Amino acid sequence: MTETPEQWRVRIEDLREDLLARSGISADARKPVELDQQSVGRLSRQDALQQQAMANAQEQLRKRELKRIDQALARLQAGEFGYCLDCGEEIAPKRLAIDPLAELCVDCKG
Repeated sequence: MTETPEQWRVRIEDLREDLLARSGISADARKPVELDQQSVGRLSRQDALQQQAMANAQEQLRKRELKRIDQALARLQAGEFGYCLDCGEEIAPKRLAIDPLAELCVDCKG
């Protein structure tokens, strides 16, 4: 690995902070849609419901990514970061540069 464990930790924690910030930004979009017939027309409600559904789907993806981040930080703390979970071989530095959360080498990811 070309980066030190501390550099990886900082990089991964930056990913975490970015995801949490994006989650906070989209919080309003995930709120329940009010179905007040007087203030919002039918198409506007449908648009709002669709936007809410998309925001909720994006939040689920962020939660999965946060889980991957937590797992990478745990591997880093245990001294197992950068090693394939299947075969135990070192994950190629270029692969980690692209995806620092990678758990498997290219061969095992297959």
